[in-house]
Amino acid sequence: MESAREFFVHELSDMLDAERKILGILEESQEDTERDDIRKALQMHHSQTEKQIDRIEQVFDELGDEQKEAECKGIQGLKEEKQDFLKEDPSEELIEVFTIGAAAKVEHYEIASYNSLIDLATKLGLKKGIRLLQQNLREEEQMLRKVEALQKKFKPSVTGMEEGEQEETRGRSRRRAA
Repeated sequence: MESAREFFVHELSDMLDAERKILGILEESQEDTERDDIRKALQMHHSQTEKQIDRIEQVFDELGDEQKEAECKGIQGLKEEKQDFLKEDPSEELIEVFTIGAAAKVEHYEIASYNSLIDLATKLGLKKGIRLLQQNLREEEQMLRKVEALQKKFKPSVTGMEEGEQEETRGRSRRRAA
C-alpha cells in the first residue's frame, strides 16, 4: 500500500466489514433483551446499518473500485467481548446493561472511523463519498445520543453496593463518635 487512495479503499473495506458484522450483532442482541425500548433502539440501528452499508457500496462505485477483503478487528473484538461476557452466565438485567454499554462502544468506534474516512475522502476530492459518509456519521451520532439516553434511565435493580454502602456509613459513624 503506497497511496492515500489505496489506504482509503482499505479503510472503507474495513468499515464495510464492520457494518456487516454489526448487523449480525444487532440481530443477536435483539433476541437477548427483554426490554421493548432497547429492542426498538436495536431494530432502528439495524435498519440504519443496512442503509449505511448501501452508502459505503456507493462510495466504492464513485471510486470505480471493488472492495478489498478486510476483517474489522475492532468490531470483532467487541463481538468476542460479548461472547466472553455471556459465558459468565449473567442475569437478564445485566445482559441488558452490557448491551447498552456495548452499543455505546460500537457507536464511538463507528464515529471515529467515519470521521477518519471523511477526512481521507476530503483529501481525495470524493464529493459524493464525503456526502454519503457524512450521512452515516450523522446517523451514528444520533444513535449514540439515543444509547446514552437509555443508559441514563436504566438502573439495575441489584447493584451489589448495599453492603458496601452500609460499611461506608458505619465508618463515618465511627469517625464522628471518635
